[in-house]
Amino acid sequence: MNKLKSAMKHHRLFSALLALALLWIAFILIAPLIAPHDPLATDFAHVLLLHSAEYPLGTDQLGRCVLSRILYGARTSLSMTFLMIGIVFVLGVAIGMVSGFFGGFSDTVLMRLCDTLMAFPGIIFAIAVVGALGPGLMNTVIALAVIWWTKYARVTRSLIVSIRQKEYIAVAALGGARYMKIVFHYMLPNMLSPLVVMAMLDVGGMLISISGLSFLGLGSQPPAPEWGAMLNEGRKYLQTAPWLLIYPGLAIFCTVLIFNLLGDSVRDVLDPKEISLHSGGRKK
Repeated sequence: MNKLKSAMKHHRLFSALLALALLWIAFILIAPLIAPHDPLATDFAHVLLLHSAEYPLGTDQLGRCVLSRILYGARTSLSMTFLMIGIVFVLGVAIGMVSGFFGGFSDTVLMRLCDTLMAFPGIIFAIAVVGALGPGLMNTVIALAVIWWTKYARVTRSLIVSIRQKEYIAVAALGGARYMKIVFHYMLPNMLSPLVVMAMLDVGGMLISISGLSFLGLGSQPPAPEWGAMLNEGRKYLQTAPWLLIYPGLAIFCTVLIFNLLGDSVRDVLDPKEISLHSGGRKK
C-alpha cells in the first residue's frame, strides 16, 4: 500500500487515469439519479429524435432515451465484466497454485486441461457454450469464464514453480509451516503484482467479448439496456439514425481505452519482474 501511495506521487498519468476510471464508475453507480428518463420507457411520439434538451443524445426506434440507456447499459456491461474478472481470477489462481505447488499427477492433468481449452478459438467456443446453455448475460459470463481462466492458471503455476525454489520457502517448510501458510503467507503476496496487472489489462478484452456476444444476440436480451445489444438494435438504422451506433460504440471505446491505459500504468507502478505480460509470459 505504501508503495502504491509513493508511486502515485511520481506517476501522474496513473493518478489521472485512476481518477478518470473511478469517476466513470461513480457515474455508473449514480445512473438512476442522473439519467433523464427511464431507460425502458417507450414513447412513440418521439421516435428517432436528434439531440435536444430533453433527450441529450436523442432517442431510439422506440422513443427511448439513448443517454439513459447508455448509463444503465454501463452498469450491466461493467458489472458483468468485473464479475467475470473475479471468477476467472479466483478460479485460475486457485488451479494454478494447486498445479504448481503439488506438481506430479495433478499438475499434468490440470495443465493438459488448460492446453485443451486453449486449443479452441475463444469466441467460437464461447458461442458454442452459450448456444448450449441458452442466451443470457450470466450464461455469457460462464461461457467466457470457461476459456479465460486458463491463462491465469498457467501464469500462476509458472510463478509458483519459480517461487517454490526460493530459500525462504525452504526455511519456512523446515520451520514447520503448513502448506496453507506457505502458500498464502509467503507465496501469494509475492506473485500478486503480475496477476493484478493481467486482470487490469483484461478488463477491456472482457468487456469487448461480452459486448460482442450481446451484439450477436447471445448475451443481454431486449429490452434490457446493454452496449453490445444496443449496437445490435441500432445497426438497422445506420443510415437514418447513426447515433444509435455511434454513442454505444464510443462508450465501449472510451471505457476500453481508459482501462487499457490504466492497466499499462499499473504495470509501470507495480513493476512486476517475474514476467512480462506484453511479451506472452517471457521474462524481461
